[in-house]
Amino acid sequence: MEDSEIVARFWKREESAIDLCEKAYGSYCRSIAMRILEDASDAEECVNDTYQAAWDSIPPNKPAILSTYLGKLTRRISLKRLRNRDAKKRGSGQAALSLEELSECIPGGHSAEIQLEYQELVTILNQFLSTLPTEERRVFLRRYWHAMSTREICEQFHYSKSKVESMLHRTRKKLRSRLEKEGYGL
Repeated sequence: MEDSEIVARFWKREESAIDLCEKAYGSYCRSIAMRILEDASDAEECVNDTYQAAWDSIPPNKPAILSTYLGKLTRRISLKRLRNRDAKKRGSGQAALSLEELSECIPGGHSAEIQLEYQELVTILNQFLSTLPTEERRVFLRRYWHAMSTREICEQFHYSKSKVESMLHRTRKKLRSRLEKEGYGL
């Protein structure tokens, strides 16, 4: 069955779309999840989460290449699970938590896409950071580059927790808007 026919079933909210995805792309999605997670049960759960994410996002999205779309969802879900799993092993998990927050702004993608768009994305991020007021930039970098907890940032800058969280939220929102203007929509 053609991708366009499967996508059309998603748009019609026909549950058979999920079964068709499993038949056409199940092994592909499982292989992505397995390479990332190296655990069969975690990989299987991520593939199921991928189908749920596809159900939730089609519509409004209408992917032309369904395999690429499902692969991107699988990769994102698998990386999130890996970060969470590794964070539990490490204890505090601030790096994983900060990456999770940024995932709202910065799109994922296949390695080939990342290689082609990496330099452009770096340039856009650097330009974005240069437009921020010094205080906002310093807090943003402490959180997302140095993976500091909000508590540590509060202590370092003598800010309240609500001020730091609000500042980070507003900055992520600005970053997301900037990236969407540059064609990096999620």
